[in-house]
Formats: sequence, C-alpha cells, structure tokens
Amino acid sequence: MAAERIVVGMSGGVDSAVAALLLKRAGFEVIGLFMKNWEDDDDDEYCSTRQDLIDCAAVADVIGVELEAVNFAAEYKERVFAEFLREYSAGRTPNPDVLCNAEIKFRAFLDHAMQLGATRIATGHYAGVRQRDGGYELLRAADRSKDQSYFLHRLNQAQLSRVLFPLADLQKTAVRQLAEQAGLPNFAKKDSTGICFIGERPFREFLNRYLPHTPGLIRTPEGRVLGEHVGLAFYTIGQRKGIGIGGTRALAAEQETQSSAGQPWFVAGKDMARNELLVVQGHDHPLLSRSSLHAADLSWVAGQAPGLSCDGLSSGGLSSPRLPPYGAKTRYRQADAGCQIVHCDAQSLQLQFDTPQWAVTPGQSVVLYQGEVCLGGGIIQ
Repeated sequence: MAAERIVVGMSGGVDSAVAALLLKRAGFEVIGLFMKNWEDDDDDEYCSTRQDLIDCAAVADVIGVELEAVNFAAEYKERVFAEFLREYSAGRTPNPDVLCNAEIKFRAFLDHAMQLGATRIATGHYAGVRQRDGGYELLRAADRSKDQSYFLHRLNQAQLSRVLFPLADLQKTAVRQLAEQAGLPNFAKKDSTGICFIGERPFREFLNRYLPHTPGLIRTPEGRVLGEHVGLAFYTIGQRKGIGIGGTRALAAEQETQSSAGQPWFVAGKDMARNELLVVQGHDHPLLSRSSLHAADLSWVAGQAPGLSCDGLSSGGLSSPRLPPYGAKTRYRQADAGCQIVHCDAQSLQLQFDTPQWAVTPGQSVVLYQGEVCLGGGIIQ
C-alpha cells in the first residue's frame, strides 16, 4: 500500500524543516513546497528568498525528500497586500500574517498541494488540530511562548481537515535539538520576524512607496497642537517612538518641561475626518484603555459563534443567559484577557472585558479562546 502523500510548506527555517523530518520518519511520502510570494525589490537586504530557497534545498537533500518551488506573488498581491494597503489607508493597523495564512498558506498552497496528489498539507506552525464531535478544533501549541493559533484563527473546517501541525506538542528548544541531531544545516538559523513574505525592513520607509502622504495636526484631547504628522496611515494606537512631536524651540521646551516627570507621549486615536492625530501623555492615560470592543468581519473555526449561533444573538444582543467567560487576545504577544460576549450577529461582535485593555487597535484581530481551544475572532473596529 502506497504511503500517504503530504506536502510540507518549507520556508527555509528550522520549524518547517523539522516538520518535514518528523513526517518523513513517520513513514509518509513527503514533498517540500517552497513558496515565493513577494517580488518587489526582492533583494538580500530585506527579503531573503534566495538564501531561504538554498536552505530549503539543503534540508530536503539531508532528509531525502523532493522539493518544489512555486510562485504565488500574484495571489499574495491581490488577496493580501491590496487589503493590507486598504486598511492602512483607512487609518487602521492590519495584521497581514492573519490574512496571509487564510488566503495563501492554507488556500493557494493547499489547492496546489491537492493538484500534486497530496491528501493533506503540513506546516511548521506552533498550533494543534483535534478532531471532535465530527468537526475539527484549532488548539494552542504545547510551547505557549511560540503558539501561533492567533494567526491561524481564520482557518475553517475544510482547511483544518487537511492540515497537520507536527510541532504541536514540541518545545522550540526540542525542535532545534532534533534539527541538530539530524544534521540539518539550518538548525541554528534565526527565526524570521518580518511581515509575512516581505521580510524585516524599516516599516515606515516601506509604506512610503505605496501610501500617499497627507500631513495634518498632532493634538492633545484638550485641543493643544503639538506638531504635524506625516499621514495617519503611518501611526498606530499605543505607538510611543517615532511620533515626531516637534516644531519651534518654545514648543520643544514646553514639551520637555511637561515630560520631565518621565511621561512620554503615546498615540491614542485618529480623527480621520479632520486628519488629526490624537496623542496623550503617560502609559496609563485613560484614553489608552478600553473596557469593550466592537469587531466585524468575523470568522469562527467551527463555522458559527461559540456557545450560541450568531443568529441566536442577533436581535438586540443576548436574550438568553450570558455566555460563559472567554479569553481574548487583541494582539499576538498578550496574555488572555477575560471577557464576555455581550452581542453577536452575523456581521459583528461586541465584547466586554473583565478589566480594561491597553491600546486596543482598530484593524488588528481579536481572537477568542476557551481553554486550549481557539474559537475564531474578527477585526477590531
């Protein structure tokens, strides 16, 4: 009987390399697939595509698997990058990795793998999948410090039914040890932290090439003008560095006096109608915290909202007893925040936090959890 064919998305990093290694050792027929998804100024300074492909080929040779390279640059630009720019233009701060996973790594890549005769795909993500009650659950990884379920929360049942995450139960240190013991040449390679497929680069300089500059005033909630911003798209809620508050020497001296108690300035909001950037002083300023949020563009792993279907909550909020508490993340590197669903319909979700959350940012994803299970989420409005 022929071995099951699994196509592994290989990036050149150690995680996807070990994912392929483990599946090969488990007796599967493994094909590595390297995706090239960005072509604009693809050079060695920021985009390491050439070196990553070389690393992939070296790993495939050691493991003994076939490697194929495929170009999804057109799909990436149309499905991910265009939306990325639209969100920034609207004053929001999108998370391209979330959309990239849903549209490229687990859609275009999955479709291509099926054309290669694979039954399933696998990646080096730190997350898990569990079959339960006739469906599939997305789980946190055993290594909580590396868990990537936040970025995968838009995956649906059809996608999860064909996905393997071989690193689900492994710690990162164990992954590197396995790679070193197997003689994989990239066992010590640094993890990538840049924008999905675009690489690590000066972000404002990168956006400069795609978004127009529309300068406007920087002001406080009291209406005091502190300077001029370069364009609202280039700032995000909670930002402290690079705000560019400046101007006359008198203004600079005034700011220095007011900041002498160690109270830096933070971006607290954007007035799109007036093209003004709102800033406040001090990390704990009340305008930087929110006790609730509204989210739209919802995506639920199970196909419907947790507890009750969205239809059951659609008329004026909850008419039945309150749903159980959930944990929510409004950004990746964040501990779960206790919250309640106070309203949900097919288009939107309203959450109430147990304690106010800092720098809740429009455009970012809010992702709900119940224990180890990732339920899905939406885009913060």
